[in-house]
Amino acid sequence: MAWFKKEKTSEPAVPVRSKGSEGMWLKCNHCREIVYRKEVDRNNKVCPKCDYHFPISVMERVGLLVDLGTFKEWDSDLEAQDPLTFHDTKPYRERVKAQQEKTGRKDALVIGEGMINGNWVVLCIFDFSFMGGSMGSVVGEKLCRAIDRALELKRPVILVTASGGARMQEGILSLMQMAKTSTSVAKLGEAKLPFISILADPTFGGVTASVAMLGDVIIAEPKALIGFAGPRVIEQTIKQQLPDQFQRAEFLLEHGMIDMIVERKQLKETVSTLVGHF
Repeated sequence: MAWFKKEKTSEPAVPVRSKGSEGMWLKCNHCREIVYRKEVDRNNKVCPKCDYHFPISVMERVGLLVDLGTFKEWDSDLEAQDPLTFHDTKPYRERVKAQQEKTGRKDALVIGEGMINGNWVVLCIFDFSFMGGSMGSVVGEKLCRAIDRALELKRPVILVTASGGARMQEGILSLMQMAKTSTSVAKLGEAKLPFISILADPTFGGVTASVAMLGDVIIAEPKALIGFAGPRVIEQTIKQQLPDQFQRAEFLLEHGMIDMIVERKQLKETVSTLVGHF
């Protein structure tokens, strides 16, 4: 409880905004320009001024990549436990429950199968709206289960990441998922099954440091922020000023960290072509 308490005072009523103008405009996360929401929506949630790709929902991502009506979700009932009985400003269990009510999902990863231009694939998509797409024990377990089924069915795996990294509320159990998921990806390599990683904005922390950067082909969306630690942390550690646009997808491509940058409207065809080549 705060040490002060705000008393209610009689103030003039605040003018109500017109419903017609509510939410009509967006501020681009990259160029900071104000853009018309409907124009962004018509453009696959891409900024018409700078080509920045706005975050999209899991189901929008499914609709973008998978043939209509072919996606089937797996293991949607798995949810996080609280083995550490973690408590910060409120218990971890309460945080998870609040996120479940907000998103309608049990945790931050959706897995399943679907077809991309007639080819069956296993699809794994991070949901950034669920605790920042953080990777805890459920995310690690679901990803490993998806890979196990891909090995059984002999299908390629497509992973779409949008994450802030490992989930702090699960401590070492969260960090262990980095090794667990990396080991599962290695099995795909042994079975000669393709693993394609698509990095959306943002992809950070332990997810970048493990499974996200292990793809046979690593694709990023334009202007996506990709890294391990934030730029200020890095500058304070190495005592040097970082280059301009550091950690943007274009910088990483130039320095060999990723294989290609693909616009959203071309993503399905690109993934289909890669799966066909493999």
